[in-house]
Amino acid sequence: MSTTKTLTTVVVTAAATTALVAAGSAGAIDFKHLFSGDSKTPVATAAAAAVVPAAPVAPLPPGAVPDYRAIVKQAGPAVVGVMVSGERQPDPNEDGPDIQNDPFFRFFRGMPGFQMRGGQPHGKVPFRGQGSGFIIASDGLILTNAHVVRDAKTVTVRLTDHREFEAKVLGSDPVTDIAVLRIAAKDLPTVRLGNSDAAEVGDRVLAIGAPYGLEQTATQGIVSAKGRSLPDDTVVPFIQTDAAVNPGNSGGPLFDGTGAVIGINAQIYTQSGGFQGLSFAIPINIAMKVKDQIVATGHVQHGRLGVMIQPVNQALADSFGMAKPEGALVSKVEKGSAAAEAGIKPGDVITQVNGKPVTDAGSLSSQIGLAAPGEKVTLTLWRDHGSKTIEAKLGKAQDETASAGNAAGEGPQLGLALRSLSRDEKRQAGVDGGLLVDDAEGAAARAGIEQGDIVLAINGKPVKGMDDIRAVLKTHPKQVALLIKRDDETLFVPVPLN
Repeated sequence: MSTTKTLTTVVVTAAATTALVAAGSAGAIDFKHLFSGDSKTPVATAAAAAVVPAAPVAPLPPGAVPDYRAIVKQAGPAVVGVMVSGERQPDPNEDGPDIQNDPFFRFFRGMPGFQMRGGQPHGKVPFRGQGSGFIIASDGLILTNAHVVRDAKTVTVRLTDHREFEAKVLGSDPVTDIAVLRIAAKDLPTVRLGNSDAAEVGDRVLAIGAPYGLEQTATQGIVSAKGRSLPDDTVVPFIQTDAAVNPGNSGGPLFDGTGAVIGINAQIYTQSGGFQGLSFAIPINIAMKVKDQIVATGHVQHGRLGVMIQPVNQALADSFGMAKPEGALVSKVEKGSAAAEAGIKPGDVITQVNGKPVTDAGSLSSQIGLAAPGEKVTLTLWRDHGSKTIEAKLGKAQDETASAGNAAGEGPQLGLALRSLSRDEKRQAGVDGGLLVDDAEGAAARAGIEQGDIVLAINGKPVKGMDDIRAVLKTHPKQVALLIKRDDETLFVPVPLN
């Protein structure tokens, strides 16, 4: 199953303009949630100091009220502000200058990257912004959200004592929305890490961050739900809370009643751009696994099964002879994938991974996407009115962006950075295939190809993947004709390749 899609894509229903919005980074000029994870992100050059979790602390007795004052006093000094600046492409999804310059949020519409018309800038523009983070090691290791630092040329961390340090981005993972920073400082205060798996619905929680740039703001609530899958192809099983989280809280910690961090605040559900009762945090257990990979290698790899899945409703469960609607129904198996090699077939319902129940399609996404490439997993399937167990060796999730320059040194340079579209992006654009242009330069840019265009065909041949582009370039053509979808228009664009 593909895990290349990040947390940023959100379904907007036809009935309302409700959107899932990153919990945000308050800022100024053109700051609208910076998402990270490209190949240019700096990597770790030295091992970080070991992060030693504190000894387990007994949970609060039932009915006990947390001492929020003590939690803020003890953990507050380890919560930091993260200020960023740099240059980026203006957000083409916004509909006018008021939204274009809104420093607090953007609506995610499933079609990032389309260039606006009517006087909107086509080049990169400067931005500034602010999020939150927290110190997990006394030598300056900090966790925040990947979207806080995406595209940032300068990252500055401000401590509660008002000292400021320029931070290095050791790496970031857009799939889980985790980034790791380091500052050159010692003997810093640190948070105490908890166990997000132990959190239960109804537990009291406390969030600390900088909403709208207001430093050291604490809000409280309860865990509203666990393992929440959002409709954006994410692999994260979010902790849902009703603690007030607003733009600028992104990357800040979510504490349990004992003062231990159990999550990183990342997204909100909103119709207004501000908090409306639902916020979502990345479980700290997942964040620490991502952190370990980033510190060790500078990047993160995710497992891939190679199936398209859908939920199992009551009608489907009855059709397949299942006792109840559960699991993930396989609708397609990719040729040559881990699923194909394991013998998975369309119509199989995956009900368990390594003995852990798959409650719905999102649960499978989380369990597979958070596993490592090459890891062997035991899958329980429902097939032909009976249960079956098989083993699959997971593949590696493909990098989100691939270059369409020359293929293995063969052919001319096209100058496009392309990636596959998610299901939501295809639905929003009304296409069945094609590749999304993440960046355009060289020959393609001179021909008028823009970020956000969808390449549907090359020289009249449908484009389903990078191989279709490379196959044409290997013939050393002097010119290619790209069929492009832009907004509601479809047009051929000739691209000279001399």
